[in-house]
Amino acid sequence: MKCIQAQCLSALSVLAFAGLTGVPAAAQDFGWYLGANAGESSATVDETRIVDDLRDAGFDTTAFKDDEGDSGFKFFGGYRFSRYFALEGGYVDLGNFSFKADTDPAGTLRGGIKIQGVNVDLVGFIPFTPKFAAFGRIGAARTEAEVSFAGTGAVVVLDPASRERAVNYKLGVGLQFDFTELLAMRVEAERYRVDDALGNDGDVDLISLGVLFRFGGAAHQTPVP
Repeated sequence: MKCIQAQCLSALSVLAFAGLTGVPAAAQDFGWYLGANAGESSATVDETRIVDDLRDAGFDTTAFKDDEGDSGFKFFGGYRFSRYFALEGGYVDLGNFSFKADTDPAGTLRGGIKIQGVNVDLVGFIPFTPKFAAFGRIGAARTEAEVSFAGTGAVVVLDPASRERAVNYKLGVGLQFDFTELLAMRVEAERYRVDDALGNDGDVDLISLGVLFRFGGAAHQTPVP
């Protein structure tokens, strides 16, 4: 996770430097594009709720371990209909998260969740130069959370698997640098609201680095003073 974050911070520095150099470039104000991002996702496993549920079932928790980070990625397409706004849609895989609880009477409870979904976002841009811009996004995501549980020893799981689908909001911010009229680079951070994250409504964050390829639309030259 630290490696991914370090790469994103390095890319952020490159984008900021490139954007401030003020090199003249062709700015494409509208058109279709496709892209992909990859990075690090993180969630919060609700340890308190899991421990309370085990206590209600007659178990004391002697040890608890969770894995709240994984790799995530997304594919997206969009249409930029002005210098300041675009509409995007795509697919996202937020990864897998898990926990293990040791109990008394002797046993273990393991749980895991895999989260993926589709989304539609309105994206707003703040251009700093013809090649460099900040952007923010707000939208809705339809996520599917696949949850699995397994017990050993005294712990018996009656419902080992479930699947929850729901529509919730998502938010994000980022920076974009255009290498050419056709190719751009993005660094961004997004937050997805997800239902049934191991029995809890919660947020999943994705910090990612990606590329964008434009096709269609029109371009014009915008000189920089």
